[in-house]
Amino acid sequence: MRHLVTALLAALTCLLAQAARAEDEGLVVPIEKALFHQPVFKNEFVTVLKIDVPPHRDTGFHTHTTDSVSINIEAADMANTLPGQPQTPPQHSRRGQANFTAYSKQPPRTHKASNMGETPFHNVSFIFNDPQPGRFQPSTRGAAYNQIMDNERARGWRLVLEPGQTADAITQSAPGLRIVLDGGVIAELVPGQPDRGMTMRQGEFYWQDAGVTRAVRNVGTTRLELVEFELK
Repeated sequence: MRHLVTALLAALTCLLAQAARAEDEGLVVPIEKALFHQPVFKNEFVTVLKIDVPPHRDTGFHTHTTDSVSINIEAADMANTLPGQPQTPPQHSRRGQANFTAYSKQPPRTHKASNMGETPFHNVSFIFNDPQPGRFQPSTRGAAYNQIMDNERARGWRLVLEPGQTADAITQSAPGLRIVLDGGVIAELVPGQPDRGMTMRQGEFYWQDAGVTRAVRNVGTTRLELVEFELK
């Protein structure tokens, strides 16, 4: 009798767990409405999301359908769960890691991301509002800009400047984003205009229009690291 009760309790526990999982998986939202995904900027080209998942929290199930670019602001240990499947082992997302995913070329992807570590999963992502590339031709840049991405939707560079260093002038030929990894104080040098001081803080982003010629100088006292993208 005791064994029968134990078996029934085990079966009931399993059913309740399955029901809870099914209920959880049924609450699927678009990525813009996922937990800890905050839309902070939108124009005709992109929607920018600030993603900041606290330790031991998750995003809930959400669906990706449009191409996106993301960059990690802080390192974190993240696990992934697909509907009806067990959670994957955590993977370490590196600070400064940039990723592109062409979600428009695959079936809609639904998943839940879980922060398994002790640091926030802090990420800035932008998703493309236009399903097709080809509107812009990005620039090429000098040696100070280390190219980290070039695909059908975007080209990206990393810029690292120590105090007093200057990146030679470039002309940005496509609109895009600047994202701050290590903040500080810069001066933008635009021909015909006074040098413009700017305070950069970690995790901030700035929309940048096409057609601007500028050099960048680190006028602060700390190392500066920026990532800049131009759209295609």
